[in-house]
Amino acid sequence: MSALAHLQGEFQEYLLRGAPAVEAQVLGSARVPVATRLGIYAGAYRSRLADALAANYPALAKLLGAADFATLAVDYVRAHDSPFFSIRYYGDQLPAFLAAHEDYTAAPVLAELARWEWTMTCVFDAADAAPLAHTELASIPPQRWARLRFVWHPSVHRLELAWNVPQLWQALSDDAARPPATLQAASWLLWRRELATYFRSLSAAEAAALDAARSGWPFAELCELLCEEVGEAQAPAQAAELLRGWLAAGLIVGTS
Repeated sequence: MSALAHLQGEFQEYLLRGAPAVEAQVLGSARVPVATRLGIYAGAYRSRLADALAANYPALAKLLGAADFATLAVDYVRAHDSPFFSIRYYGDQLPAFLAAHEDYTAAPVLAELARWEWTMTCVFDAADAAPLAHTELASIPPQRWARLRFVWHPSVHRLELAWNVPQLWQALSDDAARPPATLQAASWLLWRRELATYFRSLSAAEAAALDAARSGWPFAELCELLCEEVGEAQAPAQAAELLRGWLAAGLIVGTS
């Protein structure tokens, strides 16, 4: 290891864990002692991570208020180093942190709101892909349909939520009157088309079919699943309706 790499390692250990070894490599003065010089960098590092956390969770920050979110940021930064090259992705463990930390478990809506915000970030940052055209699907020979599998847009995400988090998030984002946090279990679909992010709730039948399709089930098995969900008489119409909706939304980008 080079001398520079060794020094960088010691400096990193100081920033992350307060290890004192690097203090021997820093010149101090009566006016600005070593601890003060290093403390400036340590404070700036933690402050930057807290800023990134607020940028990635603006609705949560607004809900908690400046003081309580600052306390949360201090706790989270202390528990989680940044594992990413880009600070854009700092905070990926915040939903789990809120769900497990004794100071926040009494308000489970906070963890769900954090899950929602992080998922929205993942949806927006996902890779682009061209949606499958109706004409391309219509050109597939009938004999292939039973084994047909769908390829999904990289931005497609699914969430199961117990609280009215999407409504709360929307109100916080729009600076509108906030609804009270209430239990409102629902399945949610989130996706992006071009630069616009979308979300909507799902029926139990669509949620089951979508999860199965994204897991690689062929079309014939999806139809069997819908028979169980809505009955044999309704299954063909339900399958056609779901497929039309998925295509129109740009969720499907190919077949295999």
